[in-house]
Amino acid sequence: MEPVVPEWLILVIPIAIVELVLVVAWLLDLARRERTKGPKWMWALIVLFVGVIGPVVYLVFGREE
Repeated sequence: MEPVVPEWLILVIPIAIVELVLVVAWLLDLARRERTKGPKWMWALIVLFVGVIGPVVYLVFGREE
């Protein structure tokens, strides 16, 4: 007898993996940068509480070259 995996779980797992990869990339980038566009604590709140869009917003708008 095969285990039954709910359909919603098949959709949630890839999204969770993408979210985890984005947050790790964000943490590494934020830790390495001396300056950002705005305070680092602000970007931390945005990334942590906005969800999947938060890390993308930081990587596009928050990094100061």
